[in-house]
Amino acid sequence: MIELKALRKVFGAVVANADVSLKIERGSIHAIIGENGAGKSTAMKMLYGIYPPDSGEIFVEGRLCHWRSPRDAIAAGIGMVHQHFMLAAPYSVFENIVLGVEPLWPAQRQAMREKIKALSAQYGLAVDLDAKIEDLPVGIQQRVEILKLLYQNARILIFDEPTAVLTPQEARNLFANLKKLKSEGKTCILITHKLKEVMEASDQVTIFRAGAVVGEVKTSETSVDELASLMVGRKVSLRAERGAFEAKNVAGGGSKETGPVLRVKNLSLKSSLRDLSFEIAPGEIVGIAGIEGNGQSELLQVLLHPKEYHKKMSGEVSWLGVPSLSGSKTLSNSEIRALGVGCVPEDRHQEAVLLKRPALESFLLGFQRRSRFKKSVFIDSSRLAQAAAEAFESFDIRPRDPALEMSKFSGGNQQKLVIAREFEFSPRALIAAHPTRGVDVGAIEFIHAQILKARAKGLGVLLVSSELDEILALSDRVLVIYEGRIVGEFKHEEFSTGQVTEMDLGRCMTGVAK
Repeated sequence: MIELKALRKVFGAVVANADVSLKIERGSIHAIIGENGAGKSTAMKMLYGIYPPDSGEIFVEGRLCHWRSPRDAIAAGIGMVHQHFMLAAPYSVFENIVLGVEPLWPAQRQAMREKIKALSAQYGLAVDLDAKIEDLPVGIQQRVEILKLLYQNARILIFDEPTAVLTPQEARNLFANLKKLKSEGKTCILITHKLKEVMEASDQVTIFRAGAVVGEVKTSETSVDELASLMVGRKVSLRAERGAFEAKNVAGGGSKETGPVLRVKNLSLKSSLRDLSFEIAPGEIVGIAGIEGNGQSELLQVLLHPKEYHKKMSGEVSWLGVPSLSGSKTLSNSEIRALGVGCVPEDRHQEAVLLKRPALESFLLGFQRRSRFKKSVFIDSSRLAQAAAEAFESFDIRPRDPALEMSKFSGGNQQKLVIAREFEFSPRALIAAHPTRGVDVGAIEFIHAQILKARAKGLGVLLVSSELDEILALSDRVLVIYEGRIVGEFKHEEFSTGQVTEMDLGRCMTGVAK
């Protein structure tokens, strides 16, 4: 169905693709894996017409193709769901699906709506056509993106990190749809870091490294461990090495903290959060497990921005012994951060980086008033540049160019920069929301190791993740949230000894058991 021959793409001094050649069979699900910045998305964006190749050839069904834009690729039956959705937020679902082929007459509009409804029913992609995109959760937004491709009669569907923002149930529904599309003769390309999903959904796997194809295997003839090694060129540990949590052993004999790094008491927020109470000790990682949309996002916002929510909420919150929410007293986000609270937010594009500015500025973002990089009232640019260069090296952020525009980095490398920045300023408490979202297995191994190393020195962590494996690997305690309430609490030892199973946890997450 598709053949790429010796594709090359260069951005300035960065060689994104060096010599990409691969074949994808008709009516298959073909996975493309590789480290962050390995060139996977760039190659597929050339196939989709976003980037013209500097050299090389693209064949679709044996025909040599030269795209002037994605419009040409769409006309040839190619569609792409991007990692960060390409939707017009203020407009309706219907308007987004027909964007570019808008109806001229009422009769056309009605016919288009009927066609979309039929596709929605056929593939189980239920969505309100009149709802505005900005009001929809990410799982529903992805349905809109898929319906766009199906409406355009795409025969080749490219999915870039499709499950990065999905709940486990939504991911299962997506894979069921991929298999249905395959049964209808459509060709699906799956760009992902999640190797378990590769094993579950794909027929063939192509491995990228450093901008080139380094291997291709049949899924039925490989394993998760082999794929991980092929991706990074070395053996990767897929399990975090952690010691048992004991408060008295933190930092080799006691932390400088005398109380909890975070204390939450009877916290409520209208209908989103209901009477939450918990504490996090120095050197403890507390994971919040739950299906997305059960209050996790609201909890994070309230903890970090109490000043913006104080009229809508009740209860008490203290960070590092300092009340941030208590009666009429509230702290601002900058005051909370100044206490030594770090944050890896849910949405890096909205809350953590400046996409159109050099990466160096994102590395400084939020800490520009700290004395470390100040010379009088100005930023000490040489000291900042040296710190950024060291962080790029130690966190393996690629390319090693802090002057490059942030948008030119892959999603995983953007995430690594955010984490490098937070650890650069030695936080005493950390909110880590989906810390390895969109990150490859080698980087996951590294990030988990950094979190556990800081934990051993007394860092208290509130971990929110849609990846149950990550929650179980890192957490000393797991709190289960359902409809804004904490409905379960488990210790790490209960999972490791088999007293509690993932099935038990799942029953709590869906509200079946407490």
